[in-house]
Amino acid sequence: MRPKIAAGNWKMNGTAAALTELHSLATGLPDNPPQIVICPPSTLLFRATDATHGSPIQIGAQDCHAEEAGAYTGDISATMVADSGASHVILGHSERRDAHRETDADVQAKAIAAWGAGLTAIICIGESEAERDAGQTLDIIGAQLDGSLPDAVEAGNTVIAYEPIWAIGTGKVPSIAQIKEVHDFIRARLIDRFGAEIGNALPLLYGGSVKAANAVEIFAVENVDGALVGGASLKAEDFAPIVTALAQS
Repeated sequence: MRPKIAAGNWKMNGTAAALTELHSLATGLPDNPPQIVICPPSTLLFRATDATHGSPIQIGAQDCHAEEAGAYTGDISATMVADSGASHVILGHSERRDAHRETDADVQAKAIAAWGAGLTAIICIGESEAERDAGQTLDIIGAQLDGSLPDAVEAGNTVIAYEPIWAIGTGKVPSIAQIKEVHDFIRARLIDRFGAEIGNALPLLYGGSVKAANAVEIFAVENVDGALVGGASLKAEDFAPIVTALAQS
């Protein structure tokens, strides 16, 4: 059975004061909670792992470099992420692909580095609104899967997050039929490439304007194993209902 995962991407938000949200979240979890991964800014990684010690909450980074060390000013390596106590790292988020011009090959190299450091890679894929309107969604998703996933994918080292770019932070949400179409396509593509055992075991998350109000409906979709949540993960009072909805799905 695939794990249910509620992941939160804080993006460039949060200082030390925000760590109180982690305590609030940990004390309000439902019985038998899903796997919870919070990805704060890199400045908070060490303190976040300390703040969640002994709780079900795991900590992840928002990116890592493909190289272990070197003259890469401002970057953080997978080894450094692991050294902070974090267990996961988000890779290939559309904001990185766009603003930092990251390619599928870049994401693949980072995934290999993440695995080498013992991290689980949360690999993001998704189409733009123009690509969706042009009927290219599945072509784009297929190409990103093929290019971003290394051949050594295993169920324990990789999570796939489908985030339609046009739904991130916009309040727009694909229809349930659209979410199902893409997640079913991803599952079939993974099985075709990696075989049924691995392809069926990889968790698939949906991301893009997930809120308490729509979480139950989204989590009822086959092949949706959880969510990668942005703004709604910043406050425990907003994220906790999403976690509860996933636990009950």
